[in-house]
Amino acid sequence: MKKQKAVNEMDVTVVIFILIYLLTILISAMALTPLSIAALTGGLLTAWFGIQYGVFTYEEALSFVDMRLLVLLIGTMIVVEVAKRSGLFRVLALYSIKFSGGNPAKLFVSMCIVSAFVSMFLSDQMAMLLMAAATVTIAKFLNYDPLPYFLSGTIMINLGGTSTLIGSVTNMVIGVEASLSFTDFISYLALCEIALWAITILALYILFKPRLGEKKQLPEYKPLESITDKTLFYKSIFILVLLVFLFLALENFGVGPEGVALGCAILALILSKLDPAEILRELDWETVFFIAGFMFIVGGLEKTQILNDISTQLFQIAGGSPFNATLMTLWFSGLASTVVSNLAIALTFTPIISSLGLKSPTLWSALILGTNLGGATTPFSGSVPMMAIGALKREGISVHFSDFAKVGIITTILQLSFSSLYLIVRFGLI
Repeated sequence: MKKQKAVNEMDVTVVIFILIYLLTILISAMALTPLSIAALTGGLLTAWFGIQYGVFTYEEALSFVDMRLLVLLIGTMIVVEVAKRSGLFRVLALYSIKFSGGNPAKLFVSMCIVSAFVSMFLSDQMAMLLMAAATVTIAKFLNYDPLPYFLSGTIMINLGGTSTLIGSVTNMVIGVEASLSFTDFISYLALCEIALWAITILALYILFKPRLGEKKQLPEYKPLESITDKTLFYKSIFILVLLVFLFLALENFGVGPEGVALGCAILALILSKLDPAEILRELDWETVFFIAGFMFIVGGLEKTQILNDISTQLFQIAGGSPFNATLMTLWFSGLASTVVSNLAIALTFTPIISSLGLKSPTLWSALILGTNLGGATTPFSGSVPMMAIGALKREGISVHFSDFAKVGIITTILQLSFSSLYLIVRFGLI
């Protein structure tokens, strides 16, 4: 009788946890409240019901939050914030404009490359703001239509950083869960990302070529002259190079990536001599608290064993075939990320893939690509498109849903299709 009661309580808890998860996803997708508030509320409800129904203890609930991931995220954010204040990323944008020589085709390609490159180190939101400022300024100066440059930059920012551990928050989530190192990301995905950059830029150029404008004469200027604090500028370059070097040499130091990120963050604060309070205020705390709250929700679902059941069912649907499982993971996570936060998809799928017990990096690579590529399909697919549209509206420029979706759908399908071929060839799935 007691056993039956325990089973019934577990069934009730599963239903409650699933409802909390779905409600959190719905509220986040509809932007009814900030992402952090939705996730923290869901996390609080999960912890409350889980403890009350005896699914887990208070101490177990605290273990749901992976401090390694949060330390990696915050440490990287601090290093990037110091680099941003030095003007390093603005100089890169100015050099791309100078390189173009007033040629719209060269300007288009260089802005696409710089947008993607900058997003490898900056958060997508920060990269979006910098790219928006550079694009709007040059478009007004040369009297170009800003939409082709702006929308293309948005898509490239979303694509940028796919092959690095710190290239996106979803990469950090997956990398920590899967124990993938900085070099693992590069080894498995660098060639794919380079090819995706080329394919995406070519597709965008074909789509926007008639609207790029005519060649204009640029005035003479030196990008480095825009730097007001040369000492901070060179210190920022040193810290970023050190961060990447230490990530690459992790195996020789016996520390995790979170230790490297935190150490470089402290070094950045010491060397920059900037006010730490100002730096900390500018960090993306919305994302930090969203992750923390969502970890409670996913942790509760894990305790009910429902995620294990889902992973088993998915693998059975795939017929036990790594080929089918990989393509299912890629396309499902990619398409789901077009309507739901890709961060939520990453946090949900990492324990599902972990429970399969597969050590192969194939499924992890598929999840990384899927969650990264699905975020710029429509204006509502993620924070980057929404921020881009908001920035344009502030400049008095409107973007129709169909204009963005037409480009976003084409590029997303191209990216996912090529990624399918890449995964098949790279991991020998046939």
